[in-house]
Amino acid sequence: MDKYVIYLNNQGYKASLEVRKLYLQLPDQKAEAMHCIRIFDEDGEDYVYPEQLFMPMEVSESVSIALHKLAA
Repeated sequence: MDKYVIYLNNQGYKASLEVRKLYLQLPDQKAEAMHCIRIFDEDGEDYVYPEQLFMPMEVSESVSIALHKLAA
């Protein structure tokens, strides 16, 4: 199942991310070792951001499916 995070603080990333928006978290062990996470940003590019700017969010399978349909 996909992992999602919600963005809580746009300090330093105002042009890249939107506060209170849900982002798909991508697996990245190297980033996690540095207390960061990799996500797709507003431009559809994947970047690494500090994990303390986000909160993990659990979404149901039906929500995850709906989010994938929106992204397609």
